[in-house]
Amino acid sequence: MTVTAIDRCLSLIETLAGEPEALELSVIASRIGTPNSAAHRILTTLMARGWVVQDPASQNYALSLRLSTLAFRNLDTRAVPDLVQSVLDGLARRTREYCRLAIVEGEDLVWVARAQGATAGLRYDPDMGQEIVLHATANGKAWLATLPENEALRIVCGRGFEAHRPLGPNSIKTVDELRQHLDDTRANGYAIAVDEAEPGTAAIAVPFHCDDVPGAPIAGTISVAGPRLRIGPDRYEELGRDLRASAREIAAVWPLRARQRHAGSNGGWTARETEPVS
Repeated sequence: MTVTAIDRCLSLIETLAGEPEALELSVIASRIGTPNSAAHRILTTLMARGWVVQDPASQNYALSLRLSTLAFRNLDTRAVPDLVQSVLDGLARRTREYCRLAIVEGEDLVWVARAQGATAGLRYDPDMGQEIVLHATANGKAWLATLPENEALRIVCGRGFEAHRPLGPNSIKTVDELRQHLDDTRANGYAIAVDEAEPGTAAIAVPFHCDDVPGAPIAGTISVAGPRLRIGPDRYEELGRDLRASAREIAAVWPLRARQRHAGSNGGWTARETEPVS
């Protein structure tokens, strides 16, 4: 199979992912930029392997549950242990907001755990499968601020300030804005995103390390998010302190996760030797 064929196959899977209804062959072909015949060959192969199913009535195509099964299997072997989840649950109870944990994977962050602390009123409950747009999220900025500035700018500028989904009205649009946000993050000890990833929402995040010793690599980020009406400037310092305390707790138990997955393994995520935000 050529690189082009692999690329088309992955594009097709990404096209079907998240679609509420099965798609027509012509729609799929158009989205991945291939003739109907080429798209049909890929779909036939994926159907034979159990990755795609075809609706018998409409003849349209959809992803099977095989991908979800593998994703949950992968997450189960790599996700945070109960001790780390308990830290996240505690943070959610104290803040009464939605809390999430993401791990560093290459030059990306990936959501792996969440805890809902809101018990009344508006509840912020976003899709865990949503892309983490680094320059438009508190989690992304918290991690970028730990990198050398040139590296952080390279990562963001290489992708551009647009995203595959609509962003909020305050999302960063220039290099100068990004520099300022990263400077503010380092100065404050936490990252803030207000009306950036999504309109009407606010989030605060900090990074955590893979161990509680000086100079330990960054393993991921944790955040508190919710409606902007509840998370205003008057709560930033309080939430920042809560997040930093939780980050230290996670760093203290994170080595247990590594030992559970065999000595010397880093679980597939890339840890970076960087200075912490706080």
